[in-house]
Amino acid sequence: MYTATFIFAKGDWDAEFHALDATIAEAARALPGYLGEESWDNAERGLVSNVYYWESLEALQALMQHPAHLEAKRQQARWLQGYQVHVAQVLRSYGDGRLAPPGATCPVHHPQAGD
Repeated sequence: MYTATFIFAKGDWDAEFHALDATIAEAARALPGYLGEESWDNAERGLVSNVYYWESLEALQALMQHPAHLEAKRQQARWLQGYQVHVAQVLRSYGDGRLAPPGATCPVHHPQAGD
């Protein structure tokens, strides 16, 4: 599994940004090899982190070559106050079983008291 972590400082987002962002998200989810995504905000630093999970590097590269992604990359300075991308291969993934892994079709439910 591979991850692409997109960390950015928010700028001024307009309707064109939101439309392009939605197009990219839809394109990513439609690509074979897309496993899922998560988003995190760091309010203290004013940063957002989007983590995308992929079965292969080729699947990730397919999104990188999508016309909407290329357009967003060309125009990023309009909407962002800086960004970084980290691409990594996941060597190991584990937990206590209470969270669904990337690519799971539904979250794992563990009954709580009163369920």
